[in-house]
Amino acid sequence: MSPRIYEVGGAVRDALLGLPVHDIDYVVVGATPDWLLTQGYRQVGQDFPVFLHPNTQAEYALARTERKRGSGYHGFICDFHPEVTLEADLERRDLTINAMAKGDDGAIIDPYGGQRDLRAKVLRHVSPAFAEDPLRVLRVARFAARFAPLGFRIADDTLALMHQLSGELATLTPERIWQETERALMSTDPATYVQVLRDCGALKVCFPEVDALFGVPQRADFHPEIDTGLHTLMALTQAAKLHASSAVRFAVLVHDLGKAITPATLLPRHSGHEVRGLPLIDALSARLKVPAAHQTLARLVGEFHLDCHRATSHTPEAILTRLTRLDVWRRPERFVEFLTACEADARGRAGFEQTPYWQRDFWQQAAAVCHIDNAALLAQGYRGAQMAEAIYGQRLQRLTDFLRDWQKAHD
Repeated sequence: MSPRIYEVGGAVRDALLGLPVHDIDYVVVGATPDWLLTQGYRQVGQDFPVFLHPNTQAEYALARTERKRGSGYHGFICDFHPEVTLEADLERRDLTINAMAKGDDGAIIDPYGGQRDLRAKVLRHVSPAFAEDPLRVLRVARFAARFAPLGFRIADDTLALMHQLSGELATLTPERIWQETERALMSTDPATYVQVLRDCGALKVCFPEVDALFGVPQRADFHPEIDTGLHTLMALTQAAKLHASSAVRFAVLVHDLGKAITPATLLPRHSGHEVRGLPLIDALSARLKVPAAHQTLARLVGEFHLDCHRATSHTPEAILTRLTRLDVWRRPERFVEFLTACEADARGRAGFEQTPYWQRDFWQQAAAVCHIDNAALLAQGYRGAQMAEAIYGQRLQRLTDFLRDWQKAHD
């Protein structure tokens, strides 16, 4: 019998859900690497053969099975040979909704009830082999975040397996944890990712600094939701509604880490939590190898988000100091991301979800009035320290006028 090729995985699932299909993966049954090479496919990868189509560059993988041989994500032996069936290949997949295939005649092959679970909106593991791969805890949480707006939930027995696996998450590489997390943060409902990880005990393994926020009280007059962890989830939801970048969403996730270590004698106040949180942001970022740009933005948001909220309470000198620390004139795009994170934080409170964030306009206008024509100063003979002093003086005068005019207009 000649080799048979099937569409598999997410492309089949998304087509059945009526969602856009972006990438299509294929599995080849009854073939060998040599057969694919003779057809012009190009092999990539070493652990198991994946081949690129000579024309479309789509990925084609040989049907395979996996056997657990050790701990962690890499503790598997893959067997790929012509006798591996399509059903055996699909059985190794994580969720039933990802374990379907489509033949070239359009027929759906669904040996594990994926269509049933699509209709029931359930995320269910395919087999007990699910428990052999701790990465699946993060993957299922990510799928829960992606499909939460469609009403999907995790099956109880699958959540129980995820709980059993949580202890093995420490064997995962930082890169894999961050990769799954970044994709989840960019989903429609990133808060669900965090909540699912907490529900199965994985949050305290992968993100102990975030897990520690739950149960920490805040002042009800500022935070009617009271719980700091709940506020973090609400702020993440607002960041998604603002279509924020992954850097912004990460910053929102970690902006209040300092509240978890507020001395008990201060609660429910959190004076100084902004600075207290910076070492925690650094530790989490270093441990998971978070991109440097994400870490830098997260530090700025962590340190200055309250200053951003309290815009008009600052003196012109204080405003200029903060604009300088934010490096707004050289990095205007990052300044926009900073303001977006602060807006998500302000709106991520019970009853404040629809409140306009006027502070964004304030800070953007303040930054704009501080733009100085350096060429004009050079033409006047300013150089070096005198030049810097002149720029500072002009900015300070402009901010003094701006703040006066703003307060008159908004009294």
